[in-house]
This record gives sequence, structure tokens and C-alpha cells, in this order.
Amino acid sequence: MALCDKKIIVVLPAYNANATLENTMAEMPKDLVDHFILVDDASSDDTAGLAKKLGLEVHIHQENRGYGGNQKTCYNMALAHNPDIVAMVHPDYQYTPLILRAMCSLIVEAKYDFVIGSRILVNGALKGGMPLYKYIANRFLTLFQNICLGNKLSEYHTGYRIYHADVLRDINYEQFSDDFIFDNQLLTEIVLRNNKIGEVSCPTRYFPEASSINFTRSVKYGLGVLLTSMKGGLARTTGKNSLL
Repeated sequence: MALCDKKIIVVLPAYNANATLENTMAEMPKDLVDHFILVDDASSDDTAGLAKKLGLEVHIHQENRGYGGNQKTCYNMALAHNPDIVAMVHPDYQYTPLILRAMCSLIVEAKYDFVIGSRILVNGALKGGMPLYKYIANRFLTLFQNICLGNKLSEYHTGYRIYHADVLRDINYEQFSDDFIFDNQLLTEIVLRNNKIGEVSCPTRYFPEASSINFTRSVKYGLGVLLTSMKGGLARTTGKNSLL
């Protein structure tokens, strides 16, 4: 079946994205995507109003649920549309939607289960302005996770992710954290389940309006990654194909 025959839903987990949402949507391959869903995690700006003007389906959290909690709502809403592919694109314009077609093609044509947009391949992160301390932490954590999981991804920390919808249907992601570590827990689960994972080099942009966690929360995230990695390594060595 060709890419054009697949039902593709794009979810956009949003928090104060009013300044960047329009640029993100301008690069979106709208002929490819069947439906857009934006979940506004109690933003203080007019993200939801702008999203409605742009024709997106919008859901608003009355209280901030966190990055992981936002994604849970995104995926629940996406799966209700019975899609073939669910793509998560951040509306902060840090990751370009221009490569979305290539990433979805890996799901359809090459039969991958899950595809990430990697900032590390061809030095995309540093070229895009990633702070050096975040780059060093990314490389260390990725090395540690690859060792624990017996895998070889270029990074585990990108937010640009494309799923065959069955992957999301098969994982009880509601049991994972509502915080930033959700991404890493879900990817670790995908690795443990031996899903076929692809990577595409992704240009990234770091600028004041792009969302980013501060140093303190970065440290908390890093400690969470170490714990998740060790749990994943233990599951792997005991023959268990899940964190859950």
C-alpha cells in the first residue's frame, strides 16, 4: 500500500507555542496528513486560539499535566481516529516538518515500526545551536542507554517521533510518567519489544522561542534516563521485553 493510502495523524503537544505554531504549520506537508491534533497544556498565551484559526483540532488541558501527560492525551485522541501512522511534531519550530514525508515513508515502504528524527546524525544538533552541555549530556546518556539495552541508536532524546499506530495500541503508555522522562520510557519500551526502529537526520533550531527545559529539570531528566536505562537493562537480562 502506498503512503498516500495510509491515514496519518499529526499530534502537536503544545505549551506557549503561539509565537512558533504558524511557522511550524507552514512547513507541514498538508497533502500527506489527514488530520492535525493540538493539545494545549494550559498555556498562558493564545496557542489554542491560533490553532483553531489554523484549522487544527484542539484540546485544552485546564491544568498543566506535563509533557508526558500532554502526549498521553495526544495519542489517545489520535488513536480514536483509527490511524495507520501517528506522528508527533513539536509546535515550537525546533524540528522541521519538511522531512515528515521521508519519515512516514520508512514506516510504509520499509516496514519500520517507529522512526525518530535524529539531531545527532551529521552533527545536526551542534549546527542548529544545541548548547554544548546538552550535547555532551546527550552523548553520554545515549552511550549509557545503548550499553544497557544492547542497541545502537544515535540518540534517545529527540522529540520528533513517528509511530506505526499499532505500536501505540500495544503499549500501555498511561503507566509512564507525566513528566519529560515519558519520551525515554516509551522509547525504552519500544526497544525492549524489539520493534524495528529507523532514524532520519533532522535539522534542528535552537532559539529563544523554542521550548527547552532548564538546567535543573535537565538534571532531573538525566537521572531519570539513567534509572530507566538500568531498569531496561535488567529487563533485558532477565528475558523480559517490557518495563511494565
